[in-house]
Amino acid sequence: MSNVARAGTEIKSDLIVEIERRDGGGIDLDVQSSVGALFGGQIRRVVLATLNELGVKNAAVRIQDKGALDWVIQARVEAAVRRLWPVEGPGVVPERKVRWEHAPKDRLRRTRLYLPGNNPDLMLNAGLFGPDAIILDLEDSVAPSEKDAARVLVRNALLQVDFMASERIVRINPMSTEFGPADLEMIVPVSPDTLLIPKCETVEDVTSVAEKLDELEAAHNVPWRIHLMPLIETARGVWNAYDIAAASDRVVALAFGAEDFTADIGAERTPEGKESFVARSLIVLGAKAARVQAIDTVYSDVQDMEGLIKSTEESVALGFDGKGVIHPSQIEPIHKVFTPSPERIEYAKKVVAALKEAEARGSGVATLGTKMIDAPIVARARKILRLAKAMGLVSEEDDL
Repeated sequence: MSNVARAGTEIKSDLIVEIERRDGGGIDLDVQSSVGALFGGQIRRVVLATLNELGVKNAAVRIQDKGALDWVIQARVEAAVRRLWPVEGPGVVPERKVRWEHAPKDRLRRTRLYLPGNNPDLMLNAGLFGPDAIILDLEDSVAPSEKDAARVLVRNALLQVDFMASERIVRINPMSTEFGPADLEMIVPVSPDTLLIPKCETVEDVTSVAEKLDELEAAHNVPWRIHLMPLIETARGVWNAYDIAAASDRVVALAFGAEDFTADIGAERTPEGKESFVARSLIVLGAKAARVQAIDTVYSDVQDMEGLIKSTEESVALGFDGKGVIHPSQIEPIHKVFTPSPERIEYAKKVVAALKEAEARGSGVATLGTKMIDAPIVARARKILRLAKAMGLVSEEDDL
């Protein structure tokens, strides 16, 4: 076993911690910081307190700080310690600084912004951009050698970072890997809203997570039942879309990942998305048959706003409820496309009003002008009004 461990990065708002195990001599701490003149004393206090709580008595510790906040310092020190010593219990869990209401099952999910789980700088102000959901990613964006450090950082971020009105989602690693169960052990006790399950191909990919959640939520007194969002990324997963969506009442949406899907079927991904049209349609059908939302894939060219808008318009036309986002600049255009026009909202109000007028007369037939209103038209109108209400475009008092 090595006597030296490192954790952290050289990016802004982060730090590198290097710890060398020693047999005696106490803690030899050297702090180099870009903000040392102002915060050097506080950095030392946080490092020493974290080491003490983890039971580290003898070590040489070197800190290269780039303006990290206390919760980041704690996470990086803990990650380095875990690489040298077994850590009993939960580790150094910071006090919960932010509280929020659990996201309802049918909340708006027009945009879900992916954030690498090992980059604290991108987490700090993500909520200001107004995505409907924040995804703290422990899977594809994190190298295998850094997954242990990323999960500590994400745990602390959920307790300390104000993501504002965004749904807090964590993308865990597959349960078939060594990383997935460890992700759950560390993340579930701090109560995220939702877990994104990657590479979902079968019912068992969902139920294995759901069963572990039952156990961990009870053990840690989690205040709500955590939602699940299976991510469909293979041909097999597409084929089983309905079964996956219906596998647990925790499932709130199916999401589609085009990059892995096109690789799986041996096709090139194109801006038009013809190669994934059938798969996306099947995912929408499977999700809607199970009465959950369907979330489309990301649009990977962050410079092509015209292409993003066109792709989002197709998402709406296919029946998707939202789309993935890899850059904050994509959020507003996607929200605009998913927003019902004033004309559609007004027409929907007239449809519902006409139906209520007919019901008040005791008539089973409602008309609007010369057009008879049937059940599908009413259902579509009410969906538009529910969406408009969620966006604050109609009054909360409006009776739908």
